[in-house]
Amino acid sequence: MVDAVVERFTDAEIVVLDKMNYAANVHFILGHLTRKRIEFIVGDVADYPAMLQATRGVDLVLHLAAESHVGRSFGNSMEFTRTNTLGTHVLLEAAQQNKVTRFVHVSTDEVYGEVFDEDATEEHPLHPNNPYSGSKAAAEMIIQSYWRSFRAPIVISRANNIFGSRQFPEKIIPRFICRGLAGETLPLHGDGSHMRHYLAAPDFAEALLLIAEHGELGLAYNIGGTDEYSNLEVANLVCRELGLDPATQIVFEADRPFNDRRYAVDWSRIRDMGWAPKRHLADTLPAMIAWYRENYHLFKRHLDDEDIMEFSSSPSGTDIS
Repeated sequence: MVDAVVERFTDAEIVVLDKMNYAANVHFILGHLTRKRIEFIVGDVADYPAMLQATRGVDLVLHLAAESHVGRSFGNSMEFTRTNTLGTHVLLEAAQQNKVTRFVHVSTDEVYGEVFDEDATEEHPLHPNNPYSGSKAAAEMIIQSYWRSFRAPIVISRANNIFGSRQFPEKIIPRFICRGLAGETLPLHGDGSHMRHYLAAPDFAEALLLIAEHGELGLAYNIGGTDEYSNLEVANLVCRELGLDPATQIVFEADRPFNDRRYAVDWSRIRDMGWAPKRHLADTLPAMIAWYRENYHLFKRHLDDEDIMEFSSSPSGTDIS
């Protein structure tokens, strides 16, 4: 997202704020931090004095900060509520006090819950089914209350699953890539039939900037992809690109306590603004694999950390040449 913002707002002064937790890596944006117009702050969105300082003199807030790993939310739900719900409230109140002119909140398609027969429009009821999506839906309620009570200048995005290089390998695609590169199995929850739509990170960034500049205040915008795969199909794609045998590489594990079978959104509202995704997972995957092969050392130590990773695995110590 930082890449897209720097490229789009060529003359603006930009503040990048990150808590720098386990999934962050400042090296990914070091090239931008040498620019005088960019300030980097290590901070927590739940820290009100810090957010007041960070938003002072700011015109636009893009709020992407979140705990987003669904598997971890089952064992650490309070942290998700603190960051995703309280943190959103704190940042929004700070922006309100500093008279920020536009606040774009990044939510998720998971707030709609399971969708089977038809794609969820922005008017679809919110029906979160896990602690992560519950914390995001709660944040949206606070956002909407500020719109109704104070006419706070808010816009909400609800996007499909994002994929791309530099993504921390707790998410399914980089997780499978890194484990496949290490010669380890690709574990699937349940029977692997859970369906998800996938959206490339650059496409999402373009959509987010579009609604940041031209979205109607008070509205939510679904940001959807055209690529829909089951988790098993994703595992097979990775195996094919890595030259692995799915029959021996893919293993099935017990499902989560509750695992939504399908997410899907109707994104005609943003399509009518002229946006559509340009990139596809199958076409992008070879370049992603090449990137993770080259940068595997950045993630290797995390792959067997059960407190971080969604899937448990046995320590292997496998490395990549």
